[in-house]
Amino acid sequence: MAKEELVVIKEAEITNNCPECFNQNMKISFFQKHKHTRLYHRITNEVTHKIVCNTCQSYIYPVKWTDDIERIFDYYQKMVEPEKGRIRFSGLFYGLIVFFIVLVAAVIYSVNTGLIEF
Repeated sequence: MAKEELVVIKEAEITNNCPECFNQNMKISFFQKHKHTRLYHRITNEVTHKIVCNTCQSYIYPVKWTDDIERIFDYYQKMVEPEKGRIRFSGLFYGLIVFFIVLVAAVIYSVNTGLIEF
């Protein structure tokens, strides 16, 4: 089963007014999704974001954004440079490939020498 992890790409403190408590202490974070399995580690191109008020600890959803928050979001979104999407295979993957190649070679050798007949 794949384990998904959100890795922080960029975080910044912003001084816009919170729509909930009207304080000027918020944080914007951008995340990139990584998937881990026993056979591979994949970095996806999917980037997500989150804006949180540090005073009242509430998430600021896009429905409640003011024009100022949208401008700040657009600014920081242009600054975000995610890692390139790629896949990296683990040692277990390569071990299984070698095992199956050896198994197929053994079956072919056995058939050619007459040890196994079909």
